[in-house]
Amino acid sequence: MVLYNPWHGCHKISDGCLNCYVYRIDEKYQRDSSIVTKNGNFNLPIRKNRQGNPTIASGETVYTCFSSDFLVEEADEWRKDVWKMMKERQDLTFIFLTKRIARLGKVLPEDWGEGYDNVIVGCTVENELQARLRLPIFLKLPLKHRNIICEPLLEAIDLSPYLSDKIELVLVGGESGSEARVCDYQWVLDIHKQATSRNIAFHYHQTGARLLKDGILYKIPRKNQSSQAHKAKLDWSQP
Repeated sequence: MVLYNPWHGCHKISDGCLNCYVYRIDEKYQRDSSIVTKNGNFNLPIRKNRQGNPTIASGETVYTCFSSDFLVEEADEWRKDVWKMMKERQDLTFIFLTKRIARLGKVLPEDWGEGYDNVIVGCTVENELQARLRLPIFLKLPLKHRNIICEPLLEAIDLSPYLSDKIELVLVGGESGSEARVCDYQWVLDIHKQATSRNIAFHYHQTGARLLKDGILYKIPRKNQSSQAHKAKLDWSQP
């Protein structure tokens, strides 16, 4: 796994952005997260070492733009070059998540066609409202690989109208940080049932800092949130 952030910074657009981890981290360094800046490792996917070999080895999965939103408006000019690097490195799998799925159709490269085989797009929906707004658009776009990301999960969500063989994975996670909002474990179980009943892979990414389960509110340290989610044994994929 490789983390690749071609740019940094974003501006908040919906409820899921309220306690954004990027803002929390930047605050420690007195950095303004709302200013989008191009990073020095912008050309990482095509960079080579002294021996002339790619810095990112063939076969890696590249998690792209996790300190911003890949579709943030300020990065429109820079994104064109990232699309080219994704196309050039067909031997890598690129994953990006977005709350701005409505913009994707306007900024796709000319040679996109029905999608690049090596690009996975995750549409983030933190509540029922955003599911209704974003997922119909998501399903109509020309994409080879689609994931639905319910993180931070802020309420019960009915994904059933949008679950089909077009969706490869549903990921769920609570909210982290000292101001994290409560995630009800029943919401997680409900989405797990929705996905697995349609034979769609499910991943419980993290509990979040405040997990309500069986009427008890658990405060879970950041270091334990992923491991506690793993212990729930909810992850599922087709045999």
